Amino acid sequence: MSVNRNLARALLLAALVTAVGDGMAHGVADDDKAYFEQSSGVHLLPFIYLGAKHMVTGYDHLLFLVGVIFFLYRLRDVGAYVTLFAVGHSVTLLSGVLSGTHVNPYLVDTIIGFSVLYKALDNMGALERVLGFQPNTKAAVLIFGLFHGFGLASKLQELALSKDGLVPNILAFNVGVEIGQMLALGAILIAMGFWRRGAAFRRQSFAANTALMVAGLVLMGYQLAGYATT
Repeated sequence: MSVNRNLARALLLAALVTAVGDGMAHGVADDDKAYFEQSSGVHLLPFIYLGAKHMVTGYDHLLFLVGVIFFLYRLRDVGAYVTLFAVGHSVTLLSGVLSGTHVNPYLVDTIIGFSVLYKALDNMGALERVLGFQPNTKAAVLIFGLFHGFGLASKLQELALSKDGLVPNILAFNVGVEIGQMLALGAILIAMGFWRRGAAFRRQSFAANTALMVAGLVLMGYQLAGYATT
């Protein structure tokens, strides 16, 4: 009975997170949009702050990172996977904005939702059972990191960014994104450290990854609906 209750709570949490946050994924708040568009010249510290703010409030990033580190216990392993994600995210964020490479934001965000679904299924052992082999997790994290970066780049491309100071400002923004990622990851690791000490962690891990799976499916459905109606 307790397992069923935990599963129900996890599914409810996933639904609440995606319902409340559907406008936040890779989104840019209205006041931040105004600052982006009105800024001319180099403004390193404000752009670092905006980058950190985006990552801390970017629940789609955080859901994926939770899935990535869910069963990682050594800091060396956490660092390796998070670095791969950061490299992929940085490459496409910078190249997308600075080169003007355009991708459909709904399709990119659909893939980002799929990344959450993929990692949840991976954590549950479903991929290996269905495919007959274990996909390379590090390669998957790097590839999905590229799509996460494109997702944010597509939002910044919608803004009328000044060419004056664009390169240093975007570089500062990316630095802020990585700072925000480390802050959020630190909080997640602390919370998971306490959770893992409990005897029920292994039993509850299935419910938690089921919630991640549902969140990924909801994100995909929301973005596909947006693509179909625009």
